[in-house]
Amino acid sequence: MAHAVKELFPNTKLAIGPAIPDGFYYDFDCDHSFTQEDLPRIEEKMKEIIKANKPFTRKELSKEEAIKFFQESGETYKVELISEITDETVSLYEEDNFIDLCRGPHLGSTGKIKAFKLLSVAGAYWRGNEKNKMLQRIYGVSFTTKDELKKHLDFLEEVKKRDHRRLGKELDLFSMNDEIGPGLVLWHPRGAAIRRVIENFWLDEHHRADYQILYTPHMAKLDLWKKTGHLDFYRENMYSPMEIEGLEYEIKPMNCPFHVSIFKSHLRSYRDLPVRFAELGTVYRYERSGVLHGLLRVRGFTQDDAHIFCREDQIEDEVLRVLEFTLFILKTFGFSDYDIYLSTRPEKYVGTDEAWKKATGALENALAHKGLNYEVDPGEGVFYGPKIDIKVRDSLGRQWQCSTIQVDFNVPERLDINYRGADSKEYRPIMIHRALMGSLERFFGVLIEHYGGAFPLWLSPVQISLLTISERHVEYCSGIRKSLINEGFRVDMDEENEKIGYKIRKAAVLKTPYMCIIGDKEMENNTVNIRKRNGENIGEMSLEKLTAFLREEISIRRES
Repeated sequence: MAHAVKELFPNTKLAIGPAIPDGFYYDFDCDHSFTQEDLPRIEEKMKEIIKANKPFTRKELSKEEAIKFFQESGETYKVELISEITDETVSLYEEDNFIDLCRGPHLGSTGKIKAFKLLSVAGAYWRGNEKNKMLQRIYGVSFTTKDELKKHLDFLEEVKKRDHRRLGKELDLFSMNDEIGPGLVLWHPRGAAIRRVIENFWLDEHHRADYQILYTPHMAKLDLWKKTGHLDFYRENMYSPMEIEGLEYEIKPMNCPFHVSIFKSHLRSYRDLPVRFAELGTVYRYERSGVLHGLLRVRGFTQDDAHIFCREDQIEDEVLRVLEFTLFILKTFGFSDYDIYLSTRPEKYVGTDEAWKKATGALENALAHKGLNYEVDPGEGVFYGPKIDIKVRDSLGRQWQCSTIQVDFNVPERLDINYRGADSKEYRPIMIHRALMGSLERFFGVLIEHYGGAFPLWLSPVQISLLTISERHVEYCSGIRKSLINEGFRVDMDEENEKIGYKIRKAAVLKTPYMCIIGDKEMENNTVNIRKRNGENIGEMSLEKLTAFLREEISIRRES
């Protein structure tokens, strides 16, 4: 691809062009602004290069020789990359008249390349730093056969159909507004209805699981974040402090210090532990504008947060409880396929090696006790302790990071929290951070894409649409609506002076699970005519039978 771009646009400078899990890309510095219309032209040039079947030849040069070569070629980005390489020599690959810096290895020749497709154009800052020049990035994919390529392109089309940003607008679920600020979510009534269902379910299940629900402020004195270590380890994700009456305050990136403060408000005994605090706590983190992505990467979000304060001998049991709770929550929302990762001590950390060993061992034992397969993710723990990450796979097999369980021996030490042991001495509790869904915003985005906007009945913003055939049916329909609302269902009613086919299509576009069509026959029989969003006609049903029918489906929380 880089060769083709250089052939077509000779003044282009080459930056970085790696293989990535979903294909490849190359970043270009070019006066010409690439568009989707340029991609077929670049593809044709690539096909010419492939047809020529020129061999790839590896060359090794000293750093000095390589720098001189690329300086003479005007490839300033390559010069910068080579200058940072610590090896004495670097490798270049050549085919025909094109030479590029690359570690390799490569195929034998260009003719070995079979099925490929260039997908899109995007902007990308050099080295990912917004202070650097904005480059142009072209993405592509390559496969060994045309059938594999077609399968992947069909998959990408399905991904596009399920894009939560598009569906969020079409289904009137949420929006973001530049006047308010990027990365800040506005929940519309339909999206808020789903959020309310999620929150109520979350609260009910946490009550059953013996958690105590908290509410905490959105900001605190900056000194608090100094004590916790966030200013040392997390500053780049925090906003600039604000001054209030001569003191600096910070909007919160985390909920944990507040939960610690509540724990410290009473003298705790070893008999009181474990103490389980939970909060749907809204936090604010600075994300660069270039990485913001719909609901999946935002600046203000609500964590389904909880902190468990326990004795060292209780860690394993508590982690096991959290694992079971997490898998139950994920299964309820339709996620039964997931991957589990155990993240170990990073390069920059706090605490003793012994504490890390005990905490990591407790996580390993809990996973083993539950019989769960997992991968070790070396060095990816948080600075205050090891963690378990659970990444769900959606209906398209894509992986999403949601749930996390983290052991912390840093905050209890820094914020000086204790409990009184059986011997009346003071001991330091262990703190377990956990989020089951991660954040409501991100989880909602994943749910939209998992279900393609066609939510199961219990989650749907509107569960039943009542559609009148003519104006004379409105009064009867209004009575049905009132009865269903009194039974706790989410109902809308379309009494517009439109043909019934139009009303059915409108409800189907909004992916309403059930439509109740009401005309003369239904009024005469005191019934409604039920139709599914997929077009299946269930038939006539009394209001009592409809209520029982809907309740049964909601009770087992299955997709309609």
